[in-house]
Amino acid sequence: MRIKKDDTVIVITGKDKGKTGKVIKAMPKEGRVIVEGINMQTKHQKQTPKEPAEIKHQEGPLDISNVMYYDTKTKTASKIGYKIENGKKVRVMKKTGTVID
Repeated sequence: MRIKKDDTVIVITGKDKGKTGKVIKAMPKEGRVIVEGINMQTKHQKQTPKEPAEIKHQEGPLDISNVMYYDTKTKTASKIGYKIENGKKVRVMKKTGTVID
């Protein structure tokens, strides 16, 4: 999976299309990511002896194919490729050729 935690991504399809956010959690086995402020879901929390009942709003997972890496400096979205530099494998933006890591 080419998207990692703390990457900035843009949503390319769905109800939140065009919004950007930071990846909170990446789940490579499921092929999903959770993005800050995107795909908000409502959860009803039952009352417990210690806490009252409440309605929580939290981010839901998105399929990895629905997001794209977003560079905040150049404000462009790009696919990610890999390249070997100085004996290390690094992620590279395919559109501009800049190294991400």
